[in-house]
Amino acid sequence: MSITNIDHYIAGHVVAGTSGRAQDVYNPATGAVSGRTALASTAEVDKAVAAAQAAFPAWAETSPLRRARILFKFLELLNHHRDELARLITAEHGKVFTDAQGEVTRGIEIVEFATGIPQLLKGDFTEQVSTGMDNWTMRQPLGVVAGITPFNFPVMVPMWMFPVAIAAGNTFILKPSPIDPSPSLFMADLLKKAGLPDGVFNVVQGDKEAVDALLAHHDVKAISFVGSTPIANYIYETGARNGKRVQALGGAKNHMVVMPDADLDQAVDGLIGAAYGSAGERCMAISVAVLVGDVADKIMPKLIERTKALKVKNGMELDAEMGPIVTGIAHQRITGYIEHGAKEGAQLLVDGRGFKGKAAGAGCDNGFWMGGTLFDHVTPEMKIYKEEIFGPVLSCVRVPDFATAVKLINDHEFGNGVSCYTRDGHVAREFGHRIQVGMVGINVPIPVPMAWHGFGGWKRSLFGDMHAYGEEGVRFYTKQKSIMQRWPESTPKGAEFAMPTSK
Repeated sequence: MSITNIDHYIAGHVVAGTSGRAQDVYNPATGAVSGRTALASTAEVDKAVAAAQAAFPAWAETSPLRRARILFKFLELLNHHRDELARLITAEHGKVFTDAQGEVTRGIEIVEFATGIPQLLKGDFTEQVSTGMDNWTMRQPLGVVAGITPFNFPVMVPMWMFPVAIAAGNTFILKPSPIDPSPSLFMADLLKKAGLPDGVFNVVQGDKEAVDALLAHHDVKAISFVGSTPIANYIYETGARNGKRVQALGGAKNHMVVMPDADLDQAVDGLIGAAYGSAGERCMAISVAVLVGDVADKIMPKLIERTKALKVKNGMELDAEMGPIVTGIAHQRITGYIEHGAKEGAQLLVDGRGFKGKAAGAGCDNGFWMGGTLFDHVTPEMKIYKEEIFGPVLSCVRVPDFATAVKLINDHEFGNGVSCYTRDGHVAREFGHRIQVGMVGINVPIPVPMAWHGFGGWKRSLFGDMHAYGEEGVRFYTKQKSIMQRWPESTPKGAEFAMPTSK
């Protein structure tokens, strides 16, 4: 099998790495090395920033409508090549092809939102704030901005960032995960074909050295990040200390409350899909089922049956429900959590560690395979409850009533996503009102907001003040300017020494 070199994209061209450092890229289904991605040095990051800085003045002066037209062309190309992007995701991440198609679609929706930038950049105008004086506001781009994105959504998460950023007039540097870097270059190529000027969008492959170089660079005005909470905290503190605007989305421990009156078949469908879809490697995965009252004894047999019946296969098989774990290191980490949960006294009802790669299909013997894992009688003191596992592990916690369920969730350090399954409108309203979590679903297992609403959690799931994409994304990538104006004919004579007021 040939090994592909995956390089940087700077000033409109693929640029080979010069740092002498690189990292293997694997096909998680087979365990085979499929590529080598360059790891940028600080000097290479500097070149990308210089290219973006050089492109910024002309791009910022380009009218929003012309910027939107380029995005419309990009949108057309994305729709034409969506399955190619999905195949790249499956080949390097491992998620099933249908899930990868859904990821691309959700990214495309952000591009659709960003094409409305002429409307989104409109300011406010007030005539005659004082005699002969008018006041208005406008939003202008920041300059060079950067996105640091995770392995689990190599297309969607970058599209949370760069379409809005470049639509608003910024130039952009993407630092994708070195685990699945190929989609970044594919998107760069489509942007060039859409007519985006060279230097407006750049890609630097890399690891912590590239991240630190972006955080330290004076010309990078804002950083967007999605990843684990410890790294999000580091990005936020370091970026803010260096005078940058930062939005850093961190980890999660998402709960689904199942009330006694819930439709149990719908709740089981929701839990199975949300816990084991994408092998649990997504920040909106449901990893804790909070079973209220007597619902636990009714739902557990159904969960056991469905977890055991999961179709764990090569992601390119169209009937696959779950693919492999993304890397061997991630597989070891998840295995360690399962071992720890069993030692702490949680009841291990389905153990995914026994799944063998040969059952996933031809050529999969050496892949990073694991089945779904199901724990019951998990308690809040256990490590598998407190920490984000980021794998196909569902922990069930039994509570006596609704109030206890709400308190349990509100006491957790994370506040990313949450769901409640119920037929009771009062319970649903109280849950939405009282829960201290940023994204809430009522009979919706994964409540990822649509493109025009914005994504972000609470507590240690978000560092910064503004959510990703939506109108808050536009505000994050722009700065407001207020202009007050009057003309000589309406200006009173004489100096005014008091604070100006409306007259």
